[in-house]
Parts: sequence; C-alpha cells; structure tokens
Amino acid sequence: MRCVRNPFYAAQRAFRPSRPDRVEDPTVGRLQLWRSVLGIAAWLWLTITYGLISDTADVGSALSDRFSQSWTSVLVLICTFPVVLGVFVAAAQQPLRRLYLRRALRSLTSIGALMGAMATFPLAMAPDPVTKGFRDLIGLPGKILLILACTWSVGFALYGIGLSLIHVLRTADIHELVPPSLAIVLSWELALLDVITGAYAGVPLLARVVFMMGAPITVTALSLWEIRRLRERHGLTLRQALQHP
Repeated sequence: MRCVRNPFYAAQRAFRPSRPDRVEDPTVGRLQLWRSVLGIAAWLWLTITYGLISDTADVGSALSDRFSQSWTSVLVLICTFPVVLGVFVAAAQQPLRRLYLRRALRSLTSIGALMGAMATFPLAMAPDPVTKGFRDLIGLPGKILLILACTWSVGFALYGIGLSLIHVLRTADIHELVPPSLAIVLSWELALLDVITGAYAGVPLLARVVFMMGAPITVTALSLWEIRRLRERHGLTLRQALQHP
C-alpha cells in the first residue's frame, strides 16, 4: 500500500538495486550520489556564469532544458543497456549467461515502469480536441483519477530518472561491475551527442569544451576507481564475473 500512496517510495523500489547477495559499498554509493550532484552544480555554474539565465523567464526554460537533457540521458542509457549487457553475457560462460539474463529482468522492469509513467503525460496534457472523446467517455470521476495518476506519475518519473542515472538502471542487480562499465560508455556517448547537436552554443568555445569533455573524463576516472575498489576490497574481478567457479 505504501508504494501506491507514495510515488517516491515506489520509485526507490523500482529503480534501486535490490539483489540480496549484492556487494554494497557505502563509499561507492556516496560517490555515485556526489557524481550526480557535482554534475548538476557544474551545469548551474555554466548557465549562471555565461548568462544563460538572465531573468525569471529563463529559469523555467533552463529547468526544462535540464529535464530534457536528463530524459535524453535516460533514453540513451536504455538504448545502450542491451548492447553492453549483450557483450557481457556473450563473454560469460554458459551457466552464468542464464543467471545474468534472469537478473536483467529487474532492469527491464525498471525501464518499463519509467516508460509507463512518462506515457501518462501526453494523455493528461494533450489539448481537448485531441482527447475530448476519451475524456467525455470517462466522465468527471475518470478525469479526477487521471489527474491524480498524472500527479503521482510526475513524482515517480522525476525521482525515477534521477535514480536511474545514479544506479545506472539498477544494473548492479546483474553484477556489480556492470554499472561502472555502462556509465563509462554512456558518458562518452552523451559527450558525442553534445558535440553533434551543438549543445551550449551560447558558451565560449574553451568553456564548452572543458564542460563537455570534463563530464566523461570524470565519470571514466570515478568508474575505473570503483572497479578497482570492487577488486581490491571485495575480490570482484572481470575474470571472476565471466567464469563459472
């Protein structure tokens, strides 16, 4: 019942890793959180320093852009996930392949939950000419339920997007080495996407290069440190992950 009432608790259940025998390192967890916080802080510094926010009207536009960037990151992550998972599973020995594919169902469930929550927005926000027949069909009680469902979905989806990026689609449920590996690939993909789309066009070239390249370099360094810590502190190596004991 708590999941039904509280969208944030539901998001935690849907997007946080929960495998019972998973290695949990508090230092790694704090690092993942701070990585996201520092990313937001760097974005705020960039937008304020270079005048991307000059008045109140720009605040809403900047927040909308940030949400769009986060949602794009999640979409790229969703597309990258099966590729990295496929390589990981293909490299593993046969008994482990079935295990990892079975564990991947939790990540696929979180993807489905996030996509389902986002799908309620067009239905609730579409103009009357588009959904008039549907809204007339459900009547006033249905409209109230639709508004409540959309409100619940907003909290669930916004928190879920953040958790999906922090926990990399809860791929630690597959194996602890998958999240840092996937984070490295994702960070360079997003940097390439920024270059292709000409992101931050109003920022001077040098600052733009530092910002766009600093993110993947930082994520790569932190992810490699995480992989090293998992090996030295917990004995988790790529060879051990791919070979059946």
